[in-house]
Amino acid sequence: MVNEPSKTSTGLSPAKRELLARLLKQKGVGAPQAEMIPRRSRPEDPCVLSFAQERVWFFEQLEPGTAVYNVPAAVRLKGQLDTTALERSLNEIVRRHESLRTIFLNVEGTPMQAVAPAQPLTLTSIDLRHLPPGERDARARQLAAEEARKPFDLTSGRLLRASLVQLDDDEHVALLTMQHITSDGWSTKVLVTELSKLYAAYSTGKPSPLNELPIQYADFAVWQRGWLKGEVLEEHLTYWKRQLDGLTTLQLRTDRPRPLVHSFRGERETIYVSNVLTEQVKALSAREGASFFMTLLAAWQTLMARYTWQEEIVVGTPIANRTRGEIEGIIGFFVNTLVLRTKLEGNPRFVDFLGHVKEVTLGAYAHQSLPFEYLVDELAPERDLGRHPLFQVFFALNNNPSEPFELPGLTLKGFAGAGVLSKFDLEMSLVEVDDRLKCTLIYNPDLFDSSTIIRILEHYEMLLQAVVEQPLCRLLDLPFGSDEHENEATVFENADEFVFDF
Repeated sequence: MVNEPSKTSTGLSPAKRELLARLLKQKGVGAPQAEMIPRRSRPEDPCVLSFAQERVWFFEQLEPGTAVYNVPAAVRLKGQLDTTALERSLNEIVRRHESLRTIFLNVEGTPMQAVAPAQPLTLTSIDLRHLPPGERDARARQLAAEEARKPFDLTSGRLLRASLVQLDDDEHVALLTMQHITSDGWSTKVLVTELSKLYAAYSTGKPSPLNELPIQYADFAVWQRGWLKGEVLEEHLTYWKRQLDGLTTLQLRTDRPRPLVHSFRGERETIYVSNVLTEQVKALSAREGASFFMTLLAAWQTLMARYTWQEEIVVGTPIANRTRGEIEGIIGFFVNTLVLRTKLEGNPRFVDFLGHVKEVTLGAYAHQSLPFEYLVDELAPERDLGRHPLFQVFFALNNNPSEPFELPGLTLKGFAGAGVLSKFDLEMSLVEVDDRLKCTLIYNPDLFDSSTIIRILEHYEMLLQAVVEQPLCRLLDLPFGSDEHENEATVFENADEFVFDF
């Protein structure tokens, strides 16, 4: 969901955090321990925004009425739905999570947030049973797209919207939308997990089974501003400035010239990697002491290098940034973006390059607490309205398992229709589905044709196969595609047209 990125995220499960801690310890990097984040002494008073919230707020001031930061979700519900229990469950979630009823204010030029009293949330009901059965799904998808594009008023204290589209007597589509200033991909999982538990209780006449939250998002925002300063800030900032000094722009060839202003239009294409190849990539990762994510990333960066013939590849990747137990169950904007810069000079063997990717990734994990927004302000890259700052390609693996979304007496299925937004030139999102790797590439159609995107996905799968078969092969010698493809790749460096023609 990004997208966060993700809605997709390299946020780590407890087991993987333990593994990361061991890896960091081997590198001499200790994970700092701190006392629990305190509650605000006067929760009724306005307080500061988190760094991530502040960036969204400023963007909203520049582009009022935008839906770029909407976080939509849609699910098909088959069976006898208890709408009263569903609406009551959503209202309890709004009561529990102050972030969903936060008002954003401009106080003498400084953005502040304040918590509004819980206002009754009423499910907007739309009945499509008057339409012919063959037209209902199409109309529901249209409604889902319209809902996803509807902006939020950040001054209203209503940052969760819910609609229920009725397709038949026993079939509905639920549309839930949050604003990114108060949500991220992990938050969506929190919402659906709580919704499942609350609906199960309320539909059977039982009370809420959920414990009260230890802190609220605004407590985190105040704590973050107080913690990230002085020596802590300087240490993180020094690392990132050194890591990103002299950053180069990825020169991807496009099918059309780049517009002067990014439109955020998006489309997607998807392929599935076989379960055999998926397991082979995991086995290679284990042999080399790398994570699944690191190996997939190394292959992606190799592909980007083969496309651009650049010896430095920079990508962005999301991390859930929920490194503390007290914030794991909170709906809020915690996700951070890490900038991963790898160098491929000397045409190294893939296993050696994988070792480099591992070093870069572990360093980024150890310094994940510096907000991307703060980093952009400090590095102050030249503003380009047609490009995302610092990187143009996003790469994410959703390896954070969540509890299944279940509602008693109902069969649930995802409902595509909310549309796609593209904040980057390319956004590769990977997730395991039934032991197979699902690779979805979101792209900006102002830049690329769908045929180009499909070819990129196919080349990525081919390169993964080459990597597991020849891990000692040098990067520029790794085969992928037919001889014709490889010959085209050889002359691509000197091509003038805006195409991926191999």
